[in-house]
This record gives sequence, C-alpha cells and structure tokens, in this order.
Amino acid sequence: MRVKQWVCLALVAGLAATMATGCRRPGKRGAGSGLGPGDMITDTGLPGEIGLPGREGMLGAPLGEQFANVLFDFDSARVNDSEIGKVEAVAQFMKANGRVTVVLEGHCDERGSNEYNMALGERRALAVRAVLMNMGVDAGRIQTKSFGEERPKDPGHNEEAWRVNRRVEFVLMGE
Repeated sequence: MRVKQWVCLALVAGLAATMATGCRRPGKRGAGSGLGPGDMITDTGLPGEIGLPGREGMLGAPLGEQFANVLFDFDSARVNDSEIGKVEAVAQFMKANGRVTVVLEGHCDERGSNEYNMALGERRALAVRAVLMNMGVDAGRIQTKSFGEERPKDPGHNEEAWRVNRRVEFVLMGE
C-alpha cells in the first residue's frame, strides 16, 4: 500500500510541475521579479515551498527587488570588470537582508546547440556565484539554474539582441 501512495504522490507532483511550467508565457516576465502577467505561483503542498514556473523545488517567494543583469561576452563565462558593480549591489543587499536567497539564472544567445548553451548558461551562473561568495555571501544562500537560449530577453537575431541575451539574472527569494 505504501508503494502505491508514493507512486501516486510522485505522479501528482509531476503533473503539477508540468502544468505550472506549461502555463507560463515566455518573454512576458517582469524584469527581476521572475513573474509576469501570464505566470502563476502554485502551492506544491510542502510547508514553506512555492513552485514557480522554471524554478521547481526552490524555497521562498520572489521579492520585488530588481537588479541589473550581468552581461557576458560571446562564448564566455567570465564576469567582466565592468559588470562587477552589478554583483556588488546584490551582495550588499543580501548581507543587509540575512534571510534572502538568490537564484542565479544563466542565459545565452541563440547561437550554439541547446546542450552547449545549457552548459554555458550554468557556467555563467556559477561564475556570478563565485563572485558573490568572494564578496562574503554564504554559498548556502545561492542557487543556480540555466535556461540556455530558451528565454531570450530580446527575440532579435542580431548582435544587439544577442548581447542582452548573454546574461545572468538575479531572482531574489524571501521567506
């Protein structure tokens, strides 16, 4: 009987996650908030956990704080010196707000295979994570996620669009 209950629970959780991610409208998100008019927050039934489209299993609720995206050079996961100030602003906010966590969402432009861009997006998020940790933010308060090329900020097919699509976004979460 217990096996049936676990299987049923797993199926319900999988269905809920599928429905939550299927109801979002890519490209319609509010900057920094992680949610837009078409996105929905779903309660997974676990204490203190909110399921967000594309952020399954992450704790807390998104905060309204907005921080500038960290931009990257083509085919690079190096945080440029010109982008460090953006990371510093987040580090200062997190140090002043000890219960806040951050999800670093790595993104790429459309060039390259899906697999390559997923890996590059993760490397970019990990690079920003390393900078945050060097600035004194506890590693346990930082999560990373890669979206590769799946969520372009600008749908264009030129260097200007690609430049803003090569980014890490900060999604701050509070309890």
